[in-house]
Amino acid sequence: MKRSFSCKLLVSAALCLGSAVPALAADPVTPKVIIVAGWENGADTGDAPGEYQDWVEREHLTESVTVRGVKEPILRRNAQGVYGLVLRSGPSELMALALDPAFDLKKTYWIFTGISGVNPNLASVGSVAWARWVVDGDALRELDDRAIPKDWPYGLYAIGADRPNALPKDANHYGSVTDVAELTKAYPLNQGLARWAYDLSKDVKLADDPEIARRREAWPATLPASKPPMVLMGETLGALRYWHGEARNNWAQDWVKLWTKNQGVFVMTNEESQTNQKEMRLLAKWGYVAPDRIMVLRSGSNPSMPPPGVSLTQSMGDEGPGQNVAFDNNERAGAPVVAELVKHWGHYQDHVPSAP
Repeated sequence: MKRSFSCKLLVSAALCLGSAVPALAADPVTPKVIIVAGWENGADTGDAPGEYQDWVEREHLTESVTVRGVKEPILRRNAQGVYGLVLRSGPSELMALALDPAFDLKKTYWIFTGISGVNPNLASVGSVAWARWVVDGDALRELDDRAIPKDWPYGLYAIGADRPNALPKDANHYGSVTDVAELTKAYPLNQGLARWAYDLSKDVKLADDPEIARRREAWPATLPASKPPMVLMGETLGALRYWHGEARNNWAQDWVKLWTKNQGVFVMTNEESQTNQKEMRLLAKWGYVAPDRIMVLRSGSNPSMPPPGVSLTQSMGDEGPGQNVAFDNNERAGAPVVAELVKHWGHYQDHVPSAP
């Protein structure tokens, strides 16, 4: 009794004096879906779009939300529990969000979005792909292609291997794993979830552009690059270096095939998917996010090699109108997935969807 009475007196006195008695913390925010974009042109709304703006405007992400330790506004939301995150300073902001105690992300679904170079052997500019793997193309050995053995296709190969298209013989070359069987540069996503997302979006009407249609005519009619934009399933390859051309496109196809054990196909290439997934795998290991709720949706803004008759230097970085169509179609393909998750959140909150 004395203890209870003393506590009441202390609290009452503190309240009267305006003292800093800690208030009970509010329940953490539990986003249903977080759409992650890599960058934005200018403002988030009202000007020329980047990877973020179409999502912000069409999903009505009108409220800015503070993330502890991050000075720039990177997070927005709507009333339905859909959030948008733009990584203005890179993947470290994923860590900041996950470590902010104001948020509980254990049941949150993630859609990592953005534009990419697109493999013309599998899709065209403006196409959108749901990934089953994110493949890391950074850590490798490189020899000048002009000085490689005659039977090598190129001078890029895995650390610990003795030639291209061979897996390392020693697991320790790629980090602290104890068994070479654990070694991978292909980060697996939830394939059932990816197929489910693809099924929802495969018939979405995608945007096109007259200039893009004209440029498609430069490709042989037998190649998917000559076709209008499409939704497909295929892997995204992340590499910090911006590569381009048929020789490197062949490497990318082989690299994805190698690390996914002939199960994956190279469709999209960009510079940040691999770093984002490294961060998410770490956060999943620590228990902050659910790895089986992560999706990756990339759209093609330019081909990863030039069409016949076009020089490498002329084609390199020439995205023309492809960027805006890629921004547009990325949101168009992802919107049905977001809408379905929100509409039936009572089910999906505890049951991750999957398609065979």
